[in-house]
Amino acid sequence: MSAFLFGQDCTLSVTGKVIDKGTGRPLSFSNIYVQESKQGTISKEDGSFSLENMCPGHYHITISHLGCSPGLLHLDLYSDTIVTIELNHHDELLDEITIKGEGSGKRSAAISTVSRSEISRESQSGLSTILETISGVSSLKSGTDIAKPIVHGLYGNRVEIMNHGIPQAGQQWGNDHAPEIDPFVAQKISVVKGAASLEYGGSSLGSIVLIEPGNITGDKHLEGIVNYVFQSNGLGNTLNTRFERSSKLFSYRLTSSFKVKGDSKAADYYLTNTAKNEISTALQMQKKAGISESEIYYSFYFNNLGILRGSHIGNLTDLEEALVRDEPFYTEDKISFDIAAPRQKVAHHLFKANSDLRLSEKIRLKGTYAFQLNDRREYDVRRNGRSDRPTLHMLQLDHFAEVSLRSSLDKWSLRSGIQLNYVNNKNVAGTGTMPLIPQYNQIKPAAFFIASTTADKWFFESGVRYAFNHLEVATITTSFPLEVLRFKHNFHDYALSSSVSYMWSRGNNFGIQAGYMSRSPEVNELYSSGLHQGVSGIEEGNRNLDSERSLKLQMEYEFNWKDKLFGQFVSYYQNINDYIYLEPQDSFRLTIRGAFPLFIYKQDDVMIYGSDFLLSYEPIDKLKLSLKYAIVRGELVEENVVLINLPSDNLTFSMKYSVKLKDRTKASFGLDFDYVWQNRIEPEQDFIPPPDAYYLIGAMAGVNLPLGKSYATIELIADNLLNRRYRDYLNRQKYFADEVGRDVRLRLAYLF
Repeated sequence: MSAFLFGQDCTLSVTGKVIDKGTGRPLSFSNIYVQESKQGTISKEDGSFSLENMCPGHYHITISHLGCSPGLLHLDLYSDTIVTIELNHHDELLDEITIKGEGSGKRSAAISTVSRSEISRESQSGLSTILETISGVSSLKSGTDIAKPIVHGLYGNRVEIMNHGIPQAGQQWGNDHAPEIDPFVAQKISVVKGAASLEYGGSSLGSIVLIEPGNITGDKHLEGIVNYVFQSNGLGNTLNTRFERSSKLFSYRLTSSFKVKGDSKAADYYLTNTAKNEISTALQMQKKAGISESEIYYSFYFNNLGILRGSHIGNLTDLEEALVRDEPFYTEDKISFDIAAPRQKVAHHLFKANSDLRLSEKIRLKGTYAFQLNDRREYDVRRNGRSDRPTLHMLQLDHFAEVSLRSSLDKWSLRSGIQLNYVNNKNVAGTGTMPLIPQYNQIKPAAFFIASTTADKWFFESGVRYAFNHLEVATITTSFPLEVLRFKHNFHDYALSSSVSYMWSRGNNFGIQAGYMSRSPEVNELYSSGLHQGVSGIEEGNRNLDSERSLKLQMEYEFNWKDKLFGQFVSYYQNINDYIYLEPQDSFRLTIRGAFPLFIYKQDDVMIYGSDFLLSYEPIDKLKLSLKYAIVRGELVEENVVLINLPSDNLTFSMKYSVKLKDRTKASFGLDFDYVWQNRIEPEQDFIPPPDAYYLIGAMAGVNLPLGKSYATIELIADNLLNRRYRDYLNRQKYFADEVGRDVRLRLAYLF
């Protein structure tokens, strides 16, 4: 008997190069490991590598380097293949955007990015806290868990948040409403400035925050990550999971998060009633068929969080005392997981469907529809056992539609589109109080056009945007007899921006941006009337406000010296006419719900200018040093006084040391030092003087362990290591309590 046996032709090769995504420099001595064949190699000094004698098939290739989070490459190998692999070795230097669509791949020098590894490391935090890792970004806070990002001195409605390409609804209600977004759903989080921001909807006055889940990898095997974080401060527990898989029918990704935390603790006492519960989930499904790529996305976010009990005071005498006390009223001597009034409860739904049609090699047409439902309830301390009855209950329905076109013409890349946003905001009856925000309907059609091109080492980009804002409001008078008053507003918003940059080599770049934008006032600025519970203050709007008009100039410079020293410098100047802001009044207001500070919306011409500096030095491959410094200045032009609620001068120094232990096992150690000078304002501009300057020290230690085809990460991270007592100027809680004290976190992650 005889048989014929045919072996596979294992003569294929995979060659490529491993580079740093932030600087483009080669990453020498990187480990490249093929999980299926257990074949591996190490990259050369120029970052190149080669895998020989491979059989046709499907492979998972892991790539690791000292100081980098491991990378994973999925490869269907049927012929000799060349790849370029990018790792985030210099996260702090990620500052680029590739123009999507056809045409040039040059950079726009208009985006700063937080990577997936940093998002996982800070998954117990909110969006604004994660964005603070970017130079020039701060947070406007209302307690321990409510924060909004500040970009170059602008915050609130001026910084639009795009959740998977959709303007985040519910942010028009005021500064105490943190974005209802779980950062863990994002593959990366970016801050976009300049002409590139004009294609996004909303009411931005210069910056856009992008929450980008990214495309599903296309791997036919189940892959994902399980991420767990324990916090010593508040005994918090956070569990994140992310699973994805592809098949012939469709690809899917399922992301979920669960967070439970008790009362936070300042250096010397507990911050009573600051516990929180949070649940979120997101399902992303993608399908490719012929010339079309379609996607369906759904996310749900729910949180229930307490507001510091000591920020709600019963009478004027106690309020005056609370502003000077070292320890807030109602402070308990032990931690609690109970969430009592005052508190907030929010549920946010987002559904999105889009289809991308490749009509030709140079033309792509995309259609998008999205629906959002935002249900917000706020509870105050009320008499006669009514604290479980919301004092504010708002239901907001938001519809968004867009048709956009991307095309190429010779060396030009063109983007254009039309958008329509419809908002219906209702106050649910039964609260027993006058609503803070009136019922309203809002219709905002918009159109944009952006063109970009390259010429040798030059990059040019210009864009224009127009939006019409029609607002219909129904308010109730505050005096008897009660009447319903109806108002209509029509605003025209214009935006024009241009940028030019010159890149003489990767990592060496100079760019200038200029832009004019207008922003119409939002409903909270026009019609707020009453207690804004999250910020423990009474806010009054002004329905006669005009649109803001802004002119901004920005310069950016990057350099790379011998692949050892990297630097970024950003300087900007912005003149805003009719700038809208909340001004603290020189009196308090006593209501049946207690005594509270009074804030009124005003308009003035302002100037805002500042600079961001970043230096990163790597004397050896194992050691990395970085220094960040940001300054912002602003003033009311006519009154010649300092503008309130601007970020303080701040400096951050960090050091990270990475070492290879054995095989693919790597350990990292880090140290952070932060110094904040605190803003300088006149005594009559606020209820209390600015807090004293402060410094914080943090540390981390971690190890990446290979587990067969997978990786495990163990990290220990400490914030405010010295347990310093301090208050931050940008936190409205500063009137009543200190910031959070020492927090030690244990993070366990399993990547497969």
